[in-house]
Amino acid sequence: MKNIILVILVITLLLTACSDKSDPSPDPSPTPQQTPQQQEPPVIREEFIYTRDNFPRMDGSTSTAPLAQAAAAVLLGEPREDVEELAADFSRTTQSFRNLANGLCDILIVSEPAPEVFEELRAMGFGIELAPIALDALVFVVNAGNPVDNLTHKQIQDIYTGKITNWREVGGDDIEIVPFQRNAEAGSQVLMEKLVMYGLDMTAAPSKSFMIAFGMGEMITAMIGFDGSASAIGYTVFFYAEDMGMAEGLKILAVDGILPNTETIRSGVYPFINPYYVVIGENEPEKSPARIMWSWLQSGDGQKLVDLEGYVSIR
Repeated sequence: MKNIILVILVITLLLTACSDKSDPSPDPSPTPQQTPQQQEPPVIREEFIYTRDNFPRMDGSTSTAPLAQAAAAVLLGEPREDVEELAADFSRTTQSFRNLANGLCDILIVSEPAPEVFEELRAMGFGIELAPIALDALVFVVNAGNPVDNLTHKQIQDIYTGKITNWREVGGDDIEIVPFQRNAEAGSQVLMEKLVMYGLDMTAAPSKSFMIAFGMGEMITAMIGFDGSASAIGYTVFFYAEDMGMAEGLKILAVDGILPNTETIRSGVYPFINPYYVVIGENEPEKSPARIMWSWLQSGDGQKLVDLEGYVSIR
């Protein structure tokens, strides 16, 4: 019988070489709506080595593709550039859950979908197991030259319902507010409706199609390229805003006086917070590569990788 390399030891050594960060102290994190009961992170006790032949098929949200690629690089022991294709075609939040249910992938690293997606899975008779592995936040961005640095939750609601239409109404210049939006099935659109709007109907997006961003990074690039960018406001997740760099001509707004950063997100002080999850089918075998990966991402080593990649770990 061939000797089996203990992957946990290998991964620990790799992560130790990459970072000397200590584990943050645990804090409570938000819980999803209409999702199966979460379990305590399991302890991995099995010896296992990942290969290209047994590596689980991954899918998920656009914003989690970098984390998935990092996990693949560590678990396979390959350079990052050699595993990028394993998460290059993530199907985005809603479709990835459908792909899992239809057997087109084995594991998701994903944000929370709309409640209707869980209803759809139940109608299919497909059960899932999910666990939070990281925190992110919905953040609002404007032109770097906009004198407004802070909006209240109510002001954001009023902007996106059409009650506030000029920046001077919130302490800015006398120019029209142009609110960019995401497409209906985008993960950040789900967060916008759940965390910010509370059931309020958003005003119709401007007629120009580029004001509805279909990709996570597209929101940032569309706002930067917009001729009237001084008027624009949009939203994305914290990871993408930080990763793409607000020095590109945009800035992140504080909400209710609280600027989103790693500390205010992990502590729960910033108001618009939501977890990322790792998800598998409930009938996934105990010793399958997907379930072992599901467990590892919740472990101390998996959480170190979350931090190293610029996400906010939950531990």
